[in-house]
Amino acid sequence: MYDFKEGKKRVEEIINTELEIKKEKYLPKSIDLRFNNGYITHVASISIDIRKSTSLFKNGNKEKIAKLSKAFNSELIKILNTNENVRESRVIGDCSCAIYTAPNTETVENLYHMASYCNMYVKMLNQILKDNNLPTFKAGIGLGYSEVLLVKSTMEDRVIEDKLWLGASIIDACKFSNISNKGDYKSVIMSKEFYDTVSSINKNVEKEFEKKDDPVYGECYTGELIIPEVNKWIINEFND
Repeated sequence: MYDFKEGKKRVEEIINTELEIKKEKYLPKSIDLRFNNGYITHVASISIDIRKSTSLFKNGNKEKIAKLSKAFNSELIKILNTNENVRESRVIGDCSCAIYTAPNTETVENLYHMASYCNMYVKMLNQILKDNNLPTFKAGIGLGYSEVLLVKSTMEDRVIEDKLWLGASIIDACKFSNISNKGDYKSVIMSKEFYDTVSSINKNVEKEFEKKDDPVYGECYTGELIIPEVNKWIINEFND
């Protein structure tokens, strides 16, 4: 059972420990992250979430849903890990997400293009599911960018992932993936910070994305990210 007195001691140690905070423009893959230090750095985040997954998973055939979930997450994680700047990728329920070190505007734009691959993969997967009489689905993609504080969450060396990324980037990607592809929102939503950064070097973003003032989440930008040749292949040549 949990020992509250020992827990009190550990929490007091956390509260009273001085943190050594370093600011890093680029976050290397291997960092000296300890319980008493942390890093301030800029990261970009992406989250891809299945729409209406609760009813889909609850009411659908369990074997078919398992196949859908495995196909959805396994290939998306593969796509997300192709970028050398990835620092963490994971699956949380029906959501695939990743965090990237983003020392400059170009690295943020790379994630913008990666989101188009994720969006096209969802379209391809749905076509495969349809061809195999399996349930199809919609998915939403969220993109965030901000300065974050990276710290270690546990005192002990543990097998579980214990990094804490504290900042708007991760929260924005998650919340926007929850509302994209719903109502007036298209399949991709990016935060204002992500949009401002990418549009400063890629003017096509201004044509492809529309500004929205969400009553809960504030200013954001929504649009579709299509790779024309891949989209053509899926629509016209997929079963040839």
